[in-house]
Amino acid sequence: MKSHNPLLYATAAAALLFAGAALAQSTPPAPADGQSSDQATYQTPQGEVVIKSVPAPTPTAGPAPTFKQLSDGGEAITSAQAAAYPPLANDFLYVDGDHNGSINKTEYNRWVKQLQQTSGQ
Repeated sequence: MKSHNPLLYATAAAALLFAGAALAQSTPPAPADGQSSDQATYQTPQGEVVIKSVPAPTPTAGPAPTFKQLSDGGEAITSAQAAAYPPLANDFLYVDGDHNGSINKTEYNRWVKQLQQTSGQ
C-alpha cells in the first residue's frame, strides 16, 4: 500500500501559502475627506482600528537651576547631582571639558550660556 504522506504535505503547504497570502496586509487606504494624513483606518474582524502616527511631543525643561542649587553648595556638580536637571545629565560628558568626572562653575556657566543661545532665551 502506498503512503499518502507526499500528497498530505503538498496540500498542507498549499493551504499555508494561501492563508498567508489571504492574511497579508494591503497598502493603507488614502485619507478620506476630513481625515489627516497622519492616521489610517482599517477594518478588522474585531471592528474599526484607527492608527495615528505623529511624532512624540518635544520634552520641555524649565530654566537651568543655579550652580549652587545643583552642586548642593559644593565646588562641583557630580553626574548624580546633574541627574536633577535632565538636559545637563544628557550633556554631562560634553560639559565636563576637563574630563575629571565633575562640572565646575566655569564649565556650567559656559553650558548655560550656550543653552540660552540655542533656545532663544
